[in-house]
Amino acid sequence: MSRALVLAIDAGTTGVRAMVFDREQKAVASSYREFPQIFPKPGWVEHDPGQIWETTRMVVQEATRGLRADELSCLGITNQRETALLWDKETGRPVYNAIVWQCQRTAEQCRKLRDEGRGPLVHRKTGLQLDPYFSATKWRWLLANVPQADALLRQGRLAAGTVDTWLLWNLTGGKVHATEPSNASRTSLFNIEALRWDEELCQVFGVPSGILPQVLPTRGEFGLTDQGRIGFELRVLATVGDQQSAAFAQGCFRPGTVKNTYGTGLFMLCNTGGEVVLSDHLLSTVAWSWDGRTDYALEGSVFTGGAVVQWLRDGLRLIESAPETAQIAASLDGNDGVYFVPALTGLGAPYWDAGARGTIIGLTRATTRAHIVRAALEAMAYRSRDVLEAMAEVTGRRPEVLRVDGGAVGNDFLMQFLADILGLPVERPAMPQTTALGAAGLAGIAAGLWHDGEDFISRRSVEHTFTPRMPPDERERHYTKWKEAVGRCRHWA
Repeated sequence: MSRALVLAIDAGTTGVRAMVFDREQKAVASSYREFPQIFPKPGWVEHDPGQIWETTRMVVQEATRGLRADELSCLGITNQRETALLWDKETGRPVYNAIVWQCQRTAEQCRKLRDEGRGPLVHRKTGLQLDPYFSATKWRWLLANVPQADALLRQGRLAAGTVDTWLLWNLTGGKVHATEPSNASRTSLFNIEALRWDEELCQVFGVPSGILPQVLPTRGEFGLTDQGRIGFELRVLATVGDQQSAAFAQGCFRPGTVKNTYGTGLFMLCNTGGEVVLSDHLLSTVAWSWDGRTDYALEGSVFTGGAVVQWLRDGLRLIESAPETAQIAASLDGNDGVYFVPALTGLGAPYWDAGARGTIIGLTRATTRAHIVRAALEAMAYRSRDVLEAMAEVTGRRPEVLRVDGGAVGNDFLMQFLADILGLPVERPAMPQTTALGAAGLAGIAAGLWHDGEDFISRRSVEHTFTPRMPPDERERHYTKWKEAVGRCRHWA
């Protein structure tokens, strides 16, 4: 009798993970590999699409080694969102590197669109801000600056997509050019109420709708993997943006439930049910959509989260590894007035200031490496509160608990400081890889491994709950100082 296993591909910003889960959500196999980040100019971030695909192919083969094809029931894909690619439909070759969601090269284009008064139209139809974060201006840049893109467009051979679309194209041997609403809603070209590409928006951004992928439901049939590409045929039954995937795995099914992911960036999602809730400071986005039902979410996107620790390691060489930061930070009794605003690629929610730059204040001759490390960790908690305050203002309520996930949640110092600054319990799940788990859950429900979302989430367990310890007056004093630091870094560029 075959085992009921689900394969999940989690294509993140710095690497790709493949995981195999059983019915009880136990990870029976896993593989992870990083791929290089490309920084051609200050504020520019790119990936090599070929490396994304090759890394994906390798981790899939490593995670499924020793398994028979009939042991795998289906595949779910989750991915870094907003990252934009163009490729030749005949050869499958990309025309240029992928422009990553963090990239700021289209900030001037967004400013011009704002000056033309396009912001309200974009916000009303997409729930998004006019910001270089999203895919549309990235595609426009590629079309305007890569001669091969224009040539292929005139020949009818050009395909556009985000990372989910790119992987699906390659996994199926070029047979499927598709995406789904949670990813499409991050492009600035998708009408989130009509659930379709919007011709007016395509004209505003100068992106021909004919190059965009078909939009399929988040959960359902996306085609078969090509045996020649990964060694076996498998039904792809779900694709979903990484933050929505994590929200699904955390059981954010009801309006008002909130999760925050601590990965390369920080991404807080609050389920708003079937209602699109617009905000001037947060994003309105599709959570997931299938069988005629669509759930929406409010999202606060912070561009630099765990990436600041990576920068301390690789850029400044202040640390050798991320795990040591907890001990270094805890070696101090306090922050001694040092605050670090890690606006290394601008400030996202709730400020939306692409011109902001990273700022450290409060330095003295007594400042040490430990102060910088501690301030970097504390910044992730302060940025989380920035978003939670904006979310509470829109919804009129605060959550009873914050559910967290992502690589940085293993840092006990950060999690305790987060609970202290928010004044909320913080739940860390037993399965930290919720992004991969959510994609597995969506695909597995479609395959019949779980009856529905409630059946799936009934297996979720909490590894630890961090409760607030900091006195309220101290909490507010720290947050006031943080807001002053944010004011110092604004509109720098």
